Amino acid sequence: MPIDPHAFDEADLERSEAEASERHFHEFDCPVCSANNPYDEGFVEGDEVRCFYCGEEFKVTLTTSGRLKLREI
Repeated sequence: MPIDPHAFDEADLERSEAEASERHFHEFDCPVCSANNPYDEGFVEGDEVRCFYCGEEFKVTLTTSGRLKLREI
């Protein structure tokens, strides 16, 4: 039986999780004041970012689907 090149396997899931954890972001909308904050140098999971408008600081985390999540520090 031929192998389906579009079939999903565990390696695909591992690659997706690895790619998500290395994902670089270049902006975020502040969860406190809703201001958009561009970061030219970018940031990744584990970094700390500050809103340029209200001054709140956040720890960058990712959801299981790889989406940006900010936690106040």
